Order: sequence, then C-alpha cells, then structure tokens
Amino acid sequence: MTTTAIPKSVSDFMQHITDLCGTEHAAWAENFNACFANTLATTVKRHADGTTFLLTGDIPAMWLRDSTAQLRPYMALAAEDDDLANMIASLVRQQFRYITIDPYANAFNEEPNGASWDKDDQSDFSSPWLWERKYEVDSLCYPIQLAWMLYANTGNTNHFDAEFIAGVKKILDVFETEQHHERSPYFFIRDTDIPTESLSNNGKGSPVAYTGMTWSGFRPSDDACTYHYLVPSNMFAAVVMGYLERIFGGEILNDADIAARAGELRRTITEGIENHAKTTNRNGETIYAFETDGLGHVNVMDDSNVPSLMAAPYLGYCAPDDPTYLATRRTLLSDENPYYYEGEYLKGIGSPHTPPRYVWPIALSIEAMTSDSKDFKAHILDRLVATDAGTHLMHEGIDVDDPTKYTREWFSWSNMMFCELVMDYFDIHVKH
Repeated sequence: MTTTAIPKSVSDFMQHITDLCGTEHAAWAENFNACFANTLATTVKRHADGTTFLLTGDIPAMWLRDSTAQLRPYMALAAEDDDLANMIASLVRQQFRYITIDPYANAFNEEPNGASWDKDDQSDFSSPWLWERKYEVDSLCYPIQLAWMLYANTGNTNHFDAEFIAGVKKILDVFETEQHHERSPYFFIRDTDIPTESLSNNGKGSPVAYTGMTWSGFRPSDDACTYHYLVPSNMFAAVVMGYLERIFGGEILNDADIAARAGELRRTITEGIENHAKTTNRNGETIYAFETDGLGHVNVMDDSNVPSLMAAPYLGYCAPDDPTYLATRRTLLSDENPYYYEGEYLKGIGSPHTPPRYVWPIALSIEAMTSDSKDFKAHILDRLVATDAGTHLMHEGIDVDDPTKYTREWFSWSNMMFCELVMDYFDIHVKH
C-alpha cells in the first residue's frame, strides 16, 4: 500500500492553471495547487490487489460519495495519463466491491477490522468492512457516475467487469425495493439524543406512500431525512439510471434485463419527482421540494452537500435555465430556505449538519458552477480564497461573520469542489 505521489501530468496541469490565473488571480492558483495536490498526497492509497482506497480526510474511512467527488476533477487529465486513469478505475473496482458487500452502507473500512463510527449502532452489521450503515441513495449513484465518467472521458471500459455487474444488480434491487419501503429489511438506530443521527419508528423512518421515487434514510450530509423521498438524490438516481441504460443497452455491455430495469427506474423516479416533488414558494411560483413523503408533506430547503436542489443542472437532471429550477434557485437563495445565511464575509447555503450561520464552500462552488455569469464565478472564487483562514484549503462550514471559525480543517471533497470551480471558470470540464 502506498500513498500516491504527484504525477507529472498533475504537476503540469497545476502549472497550466497557474498560467491561466496569471497575476490577476494568483491567489486562486495558490489555493488550487494546494487543494489539487492535497487529495493525491494525503488521501489516496493504492493496494496491490488493483484497488484504490480514499480517506475522506480527517475520518479513517471511505465514503462512496466523497471518494467519487474527490477524484472527479482528475478525470480531465485521465485521457492523457494512463496511470491516473488506472487509479480511477481501481477506485471504481473498490466501490463496487464494497457495494456487493452491503449496498445499504455509506462508508467502509480499508480493512475488515470491524472499526465503526459508533459500535453501538443497531442495523445489520454482519460485515467487518462497514464503518457506517446510514443508507443514502446518493451513495449508490456516485459509483455509477464515476464509472460512466471514466468511460466518457477516456474511452476505458475495463472497469465494467463482473464485480461491476454484480454491484449494479444490487443497486437495482435496492432502488426497486425502496420504492416500496414497507417491504424493506433496512433499519438503523443510533442511541443518541440527536434526532438527525437515527431513524424514527424503530429504525424504519417516518411513513411514506408510493410515489415512484426511491426511499432514502439519510441525506448526503449523513443526517436523517425529515421526509424520506429525498428529491435531489432521486434526481441523481434518475440520471445514473440513464447511464446504466446506455452501458447495458449495447453501447458497452449487452444485458437487456438490466437495461430495462434501469430504464423503468429512470421513468418511474422521474415521474415521481415531477408529479409529487413540486410545491409552491411564498410568491406562488412552482418549485422543487427538498423532501416529500407522498402523504402531502414537503420540506422547502436545501442542504450544502451534493446532491442538492441547487446542483440539479450540475448532476445533469435539468438545464440551468429550466423555469422550475430557476424558481427553486431563487427560493433557496433567500430566507425562505432556513439554511441560507448572509454575513459580513459570506452569503450562501449552510446545513443543519453544521452550526447556524455557517456557509459551506461546497455549496458556494455549486452555486457558481450552476451560474452562467463568469463575473459571479470570479466573485465566488475570490470569496472562497479570502475566507480560507490562511490555510489555502477549503473547509466544511465557515462562519459568515468570522472566517477564522470553521469546521473540518481537512475535508478533501470540499477541496476538490473548489478545484472544479476554478477549472469551470477556465472552461475545463469533466464530461458526463
């Protein structure tokens, strides 16, 4: 096992970004180079069996979600660097190996050592590979996205192997089962007085009715859902089901059953979103809700983690100028969103996962990448650099009135979202 050294292609790319930034944006380049190198130098562990393990940063476990986002910006270089492409492919193999172990788990150990976030959690912890078993729809979407992006950006197909196919079948099984959550074996209970850390109703969550969407226990923040049809995650699920249709529909592999199951999920989930996940804001505009239950309840808010409602175009669910999306965006960037904050140094979306009046750099990066204004992108980049507390790295959340107060000094996902925004500003995009 080795921690990855910085390859020449990455060093050259960092220099390219530095040149593009020039003197005007030298501070962007300084932070970009620190963040872009940090993930490879500190979180990537390549194993002799051809797999790659990624630490999230300050937690000794690998999240299926974070690990994808951590490597996504490197995809822009992978077509010209076979070793980088192989490293990403080996992460795909590791992700799908984990999914075959337990598709309901969100985070895994590097070794089957039985380590966990909380040893007293109640769920099916039959595998010592599990670090945490909070079921999150996005955890099953991200590995599919990574596998697809590797193909879209490099043409590589070797990672579409037997373990990938086995993992995909597990994902389809779970998504189909969780369209009817009453049939699900999944439960999760944590002995805590923090309500977002556990599921109500004996670990099954609050009641839902059938909508076509697929149930999620937790949000990408690892906080429990209020209503368990988490709309941004279902948007993401619909998109990646489209990827599976193409992968198994003859473009790469030929499996008519898998392609048909994925297509049916894409159709029913999308119909569920469009028929059950819309509400109105206080101005009477039609918007997407963050969560719903099919029983008449909706949650008007957004969270900083991705998938988010703000990220819908970034994920590929809708166009950036879609009228419902734009109305939703205006709502989220107002006090109608209880997690929108404005302060002396920052304004943007925070999260119930962090203290009040803390805005997340991830959310600011997404807000900028889903904007068509180059000036606004530059403004956000300037703000992110100005509020890094002199670390040249991104944090989880930052106090809008005091950037020396932040959560998580080492948060690789946030670092790479900043890098992706810099790349976006200079029209360098990862294909998906």
